[in-house]
This record gives sequence, C-alpha cells and structure tokens, in this order.
Amino acid sequence: MLTQSQAPTAVLRGDSRPEALVIGSGFGGLAAAVRLGARGYRVTVLEKLDAPGGRAYVHRQDGFTFDAGPTVITAPFLFDELWALCGKKLADDVDLRPVAPFYRVRFDDGTVFDYSGDADAMRAEVAKLSPGDVAGYERFLAASEAIYKVGFEQLGHVSFESWTDMARVLPDLLKLEGYRTVYGLAAKHVKDEKLRVVLTFQSLLVGGNPFATTSVYCLIAFLERRFGVHFAMGGTGALVRGLVGLVEGQGGRVLCGQAVDEILVEQGAACGVRLATGQQLRADVVVSNADSAWTYKHLLPGRLRRRWTDKRIARARYSMSLFVWYFGTSRQYPDVAHHTISLCPRYEGLLDDIFTKKHLADDFSLYLHRPTATDPSLAPPGCDTFYVLAPVPHLDAGVDWRERAEPYRAAIAKRLGETLLPGLEQAVVSSLMLTPQDFQDRLSSYKGAAFALEPVLTQSAWFRPHNRSEEVARLYLVGAGTHPGAGLPGVLSSARVLDSIVPHGRDLPRSDPFPAKEGFAHVRTA
Repeated sequence: MLTQSQAPTAVLRGDSRPEALVIGSGFGGLAAAVRLGARGYRVTVLEKLDAPGGRAYVHRQDGFTFDAGPTVITAPFLFDELWALCGKKLADDVDLRPVAPFYRVRFDDGTVFDYSGDADAMRAEVAKLSPGDVAGYERFLAASEAIYKVGFEQLGHVSFESWTDMARVLPDLLKLEGYRTVYGLAAKHVKDEKLRVVLTFQSLLVGGNPFATTSVYCLIAFLERRFGVHFAMGGTGALVRGLVGLVEGQGGRVLCGQAVDEILVEQGAACGVRLATGQQLRADVVVSNADSAWTYKHLLPGRLRRRWTDKRIARARYSMSLFVWYFGTSRQYPDVAHHTISLCPRYEGLLDDIFTKKHLADDFSLYLHRPTATDPSLAPPGCDTFYVLAPVPHLDAGVDWRERAEPYRAAIAKRLGETLLPGLEQAVVSSLMLTPQDFQDRLSSYKGAAFALEPVLTQSAWFRPHNRSEEVARLYLVGAGTHPGAGLPGVLSSARVLDSIVPHGRDLPRSDPFPAKEGFAHVRTA
C-alpha cells in the first residue's frame, strides 16, 4: 500500500497484462480489484484518503480502534470467493466470529427483543412479544426465503443492462409482492406494531425507509438466518487489510492520497484518469467505486452524459445520511450487546421527517455498536470502544452541522446515559464525530447521502446506474450506488457482476487502442 509520495510512474518491465484503474478503495473497489486481477489485469486502486477502506476507514485515537463504517458482516461466502480467486482461504488472514444475538432491540418503554439466527429462540422472542403472531412470523420468514432465492441468488449478480432484463423478472417480482414496501410485507403477516418494527428496521442498514423501500429487501431476514451476522477480529479494517493484501499479491497496487478529478475519454471509451495533481494515467478499463452520482456529476464531463445528466442526478431520490459519534470510555459496560438498536417512541413519523420532510427532529433512534463485546483488543484494558449512529436527513435539509454537531452529540450522550450507558458523560475519554457534511466532503457522497440512491422500486435493478456505464465504453461502476445496492453483500455483489461484463484480460487486443500521448503515464509504480 503506497502513499502520495510514491506516485504512479512507469509500467513495470516484463508485465504485459492490460491495465485497470479502480477509483476508490471501499469494499466494492477492493473486491473489483481482486476480480480484475484474477481476470488478467494489472490493477491500480486510487484512493483519495490517506488509508484504504472508504466508508470502512479505520480511526485510531487514544488507544481506541474505531471502525468508521460497516460493522454488520453477512454473506461471508462472498469474501470466501475473493480469497479463493487468489488460491487462499479467508480464515488464513481474517478471523470472523459469529455475533449473538444479531441485534438487541430496545424499545422506548424498556421492552427488549433479542434478534438472532436461532429458530427456537426467535419463536420464543416473538411469542413473548406477541403470542398471536408466531405463525405470521413464520410466514414472513418463508416469504423472505422466497425473495432471497430470486432477488439474491438469481438476480444479485445480473448486470441489468437492458430493459428486457427487467421485463423478464417482473413476473417473479409481482409474484413475490415486490410492489409492496418492506413495512407493508411485514404488516401483511404480523399484527403487533413492535414486531413489525423488529422485522423492518434492517432496511435502514442499506439506506432504505421501510415505508418506501421495495419488499425485495426483506430478503435480508433470510440472508441473516442462513449465514449469520459476523464480526472480524481486529475490526472491519482487518477485512480491508486482507483485501489489500490480495490485490498486492496479484501484482496490483493500492495508492493512497491520490484523488481523481476526471475520467478521461477517447473515441467514446474511458482511457484513464486525471489526478488532482494534474497527472494523467492511462488504462484499458476504468472502474469507479466512487458514489455513482458523484462519478457522473463530478468525474465525467457533462458533454459525454446522455442519461445521467446533472438534471436527472439532482431529481433522483437519495438515502438518508448519518450522524456518527465514535467514543471510548474509561470503564466497561458488559451488559451491552455487540449491536443494539435503541428506538424512540416514533417510528413512521421519525422516518417521514428524515426521508420526506428533510427535517432534523429533536428525537432520534440509534444504532449502538460495542465491538469490544467481541474483541476487547479494540480498547485499552478496562475500557470499551463504541460508536453510535443516528439516521438524519441528507444535506438538502440545510442543516449547518458546524453549529449543530456538538449539541446533537450531547443530546445523544444524554439519552444513552439515561438508558443503556449509565454515567456515560463522565466516562468518555476519546471522542470523534462524522456528520452528513463529512460524507460529502470527505467521502464524496452526493448530498451527503450515506447509502447513495434510495432503494425504492423505481431506483432498483435496471433503473439504477448500470454496472457497465451507459455513457462511455470501458467504464464500469461498483458500490452502493449501482446494482444491486448498499450493504456489504450488495457492494461485493456489484463487483461480482464485473465477471460477466468486463472482457477477460487475454481477450483485449494486444495493440494499445489508445496510443501513448505526451502527458500520460501508464499506471504503475517503479
């Protein structure tokens, strides 16, 4: 892994593989790099931050390790595939541990629901909450399995490049009631309002409002039941480091401190990038793991865009953003689960404020992450590491986060101190915040949306920005803003799509279709 001072220079002698550039080192970008390396490309990943990971960046402060982003690891077989492509085993590099319960859901009145993968335990939890809904819960889970088998197993790695691809799956989507919302499908099967919340909050983990997101995302319930929820010892950053190691083991490079200003196009095809430094790098294919809206609006000149014009980008619907507070405590809270969902009294009303009204409400529901419940090494002895996130509107809300961040953090700390973490304000010894403004300025997320396009039916599959760009040849997109969507399984699957749409390296013409020009460098490090 190289820093800005080790900038790309000339091609390595004796390596005749075609060159691929990947913009961004999030999970989608690193997975794409591994898959391209396995398909005969010499890959360079360009990351604007000082370390890889994108939203999975790692902050280290005061002896605490804070995973910046994804902490719920499902579908570990998608990571297994990447290691297998390199002739290795995931377990040789990363120690994944199952988390139980998956989530502890705490309602405002103190009711607690432990959500797990144990069938008997789940039936008992449902019966404790609403005895009359046990059969309905089983029907919901059966519906989730049916959606999973179509939506994930059959369609998760399909590129959806033509409207006919969408037309072919419409009968299945109708049969599976994909026209319903996540909440609508749960409400069809169970009557208890608290149980409906338990079965629908997961769509928020991929940026979707359960009252608007297509019920296709109900597949998450079965995905978690089948494969479990896991945590990487050492933090999610251990997976990032492992993937960087795979890329480098294939002869690729991950270059940090390298911001891309423009995707270069010749003869209607991507041929490289221009860095913020002014340096131009050539490549045979370009893959963007940057936010899809950001990619088109800021990296590809408007004259080249016919579908994803500035006007269309602006009128699309975007996910909520997040306010995230990372903190370390001088004491431990052994009764707090690894993943806790703390709910305020309002559910639909709060989500309406966030997604529709774009209003920063005074109340909030929270996701509290305590990784030291599984891995104590992430904090100094006798201490705990946490982060807490609150879904908030994206930047269209007009909130000045320079003024609002600290009061909002203090309100969250007060709420946690009164409920889950007594004595919190006196125990905090390390603190760091991430606001919607940071999602835009630091992570290049359009409007500060934490999960790119909102996953409503009219922005799913073919309606999303395609994995093979509709605008120019040899440009591909991976990550949350393209198909199939946000969440670790989604972004890893977006890279999986590349196997079917990017030509194998050996099939590219040996003669360079874009002859070297003055000012260009082939993408390699000396």
